[in-house]
Amino acid sequence: MRFTFLIPAIGFVAACNTVAPIQGTDFNTPSYQAQREAQLAGQGYTGNPLVGPVDVSEQALGAPGTALPPSGDNADLASATAAALASTSASGAPLTAPVATELPSNNAISDEQDFGAVSDRRSIESDAARIEQNRQTYEVVAPTAIPQRGTDGQPNIVQYALSTSNPVGTQLYSRAGFNLQAKAQRNCAKFPSADQAQIEFLSNGGPQRDRKGLDPDGDGYACGWNPSAFRSAVNN
Repeated sequence: MRFTFLIPAIGFVAACNTVAPIQGTDFNTPSYQAQREAQLAGQGYTGNPLVGPVDVSEQALGAPGTALPPSGDNADLASATAAALASTSASGAPLTAPVATELPSNNAISDEQDFGAVSDRRSIESDAARIEQNRQTYEVVAPTAIPQRGTDGQPNIVQYALSTSNPVGTQLYSRAGFNLQAKAQRNCAKFPSADQAQIEFLSNGGPQRDRKGLDPDGDGYACGWNPSAFRSAVNN
C-alpha cells in the first residue's frame, strides 16, 4: 500500500526535473503554453521551438516593438554613440577640450629670506647706500613733559592714594560720636561710588576731620574706598 503511493509521486518529481527552467519572452502566449504542455506530456510539437536560456541571454535587449541590430553590431553602435556624445554638447554646440591654465604666481609674498633670490639683485654697495638713506631720513623725537592732570578744584584721589601707606582699617585719626557705623552707612549710600565719597571726604577737611561721618574707623578712607589699586598700578 505504501509502495503504491510512492510510485506516482516519484514519477511526478522525475517529470518535473526533466524540463529545464524556461527563460525568455512571451511566456503567456497561447503558442508557448501549448508547447510547454506538450513537453510535459511527452508529446511532440510542430510549432516553433522554445527559445533556450542561452539564446535569450545573447539577444540584444531593447524597447518592446523595436528592432535592434545583431549582437555583432553592438560594438559599432556603442562606438558611434560615444563619438556623437563627444562631438556635441547638450545644447548642440560643439564641445571643446578644457584648456589648462597656469595659476599666476603670488608676487606679494616676500622672498627676503631666500638668500639666492636676494643675492641676485643686491650687493654690499646697494645695502650701504640704503643704510645711508635711512640715516638721512631718521628723525629723533624729543621727549616732552607729561601733562599734569587737571583737578577742577577737587582733591586728587590718585595723589592721595600714593601719598599714604597705611592699609584699609588701620586707624590714624580719632573719631568721636555715637553709632558711627550706622551714620556712615546711611551717608555713604548717597554717593554713586566710593571714589566720589572719598573726594567729598577730602573736600570737607579729611582725612583729619570727618564732618559728614564717612570715615568711622579713622583710617583716612571714606565709605570703604581702597587705595591699593592705584598703588599697584604705579608699582607695575
